[in-house]
Amino acid sequence: MAEITFLNKPVTLIGSEVQIGDTVPDFTVLDNELNEVTLSNSVGKVRIISVIPSIDTGVCDAQTRRFNEEASNLSNVEVLTISVDLPFAQKRWCAANGLENVKTLSDHRNLSFGEAFGVYIKELRLLARAVFVIDSNNKVTHVEYVREATNHPNYEAAIEAAKAAK
Repeated sequence: MAEITFLNKPVTLIGSEVQIGDTVPDFTVLDNELNEVTLSNSVGKVRIISVIPSIDTGVCDAQTRRFNEEASNLSNVEVLTISVDLPFAQKRWCAANGLENVKTLSDHRNLSFGEAFGVYIKELRLLARAVFVIDSNNKVTHVEYVREATNHPNYEAAIEAAKAAK
């Protein structure tokens, strides 16, 4: 299991750690209109899944903005940003910031995504910062569990993995 810290204190991750080459586990999250979304909603595309603790923090804001900017230069790639923020907060944040190239999705209801990808932080009921790239055949091609949850991920590695995925 990935070992991470939050504000330099060890935390417990719940779920199964995802590895490169794995068939991605399915999950159910909510979009900004409270509709259920599963992996099958983006079948046939490469997906960057950007996982953040909360959209209302500086690093999460910057991470979402960066992937939004990068998404405009990637063909057949969908960027999904997943957190446990309420869908209403995600919708408000996207509208206030004019981001249109990422889909914000909420795992607040039952932590289906968090447990499936091993990013649910037990002590905080938040998701750990991570980035996954999934190819069009639902195979994991890139995994990064950010060791300190308040740090940025390696954006360049994720973008290169998405460009290389088919």
